Amino acid sequence: MENCQIIDRDTYLVVVNDNPTRRNALSAGLYAGLRAALAQAEAEPRIGAVVLTGAEGFFCAGGDLNLLMTAQTMSEDERRARIEDLADLIRAILDCPRPVIAAVEGGAAGAGFSLALACDLIIAAEDARFSASYVNAGLVPDGGLTGSLLGAVPPALAAELCLGGQPVAATRLHQIGAINAVVPAGGALAAAEAAAAQLARGPADSQASIKRLITGGRRQLLDRQLEAEVAPMATALASAEAAEGIAAFLGKRAPDFAALRRRG
Repeated sequence: MENCQIIDRDTYLVVVNDNPTRRNALSAGLYAGLRAALAQAEAEPRIGAVVLTGAEGFFCAGGDLNLLMTAQTMSEDERRARIEDLADLIRAILDCPRPVIAAVEGGAAGAGFSLALACDLIIAAEDARFSASYVNAGLVPDGGLTGSLLGAVPPALAAELCLGGQPVAATRLHQIGAINAVVPAGGALAAAEAAAAQLARGPADSQASIKRLITGGRRQLLDRQLEAEVAPMATALASAEAAEGIAAFLGKRAPDFAALRRRG
């Protein structure tokens, strides 16, 4: 499957986001591969967990800005469909009865951060960084990121991350309990696989019930945010701010949002 590998370890699956030339940005292949792995985990009792990771030392850079630039010419319905497709992928992670573990090397940015926080457990390299970077491109968080952050970190930190767009260290998130473990650089996948193997030895029905209870406890907020994100993100994708922010990123320059306000 293009841009995605599924590795069957007999008692658990490893899904590799394999798009390294784009820093493992989201792709149709990842969506299809992850959905297939989650469905397989639900259908086959032998599979006790799913590990999600990124190829070549980076978890996921979020949306591919080269593709997001094309949203400027899409209809609103097309933009909404793209946002809702990510929301459905997040729901598939939440609905999978088996634990899903994110193994994060390098970093998780934008929707990559959303994917990581949707997982049941997060194991990250000690030098990994997480970023709600949408605002840097004139965009609005999607993938349930605002809801996940409000469930994982203090509101002040959620505001800092989403409004400022600056990365936060895995070590800081671990200190406040937002991620489960930090390990030496290069060791996230091995640690996540060890956790998956241990979980796969446990009672599958009990674990599925526990996951439903835990997920249900945060699902109301997350579902509300997934729905609430669609309209502002659809609008943002077609905005002058997004055109400037994405063009600046691709052109390796600082965006000039102030100039847009002056032209107002």
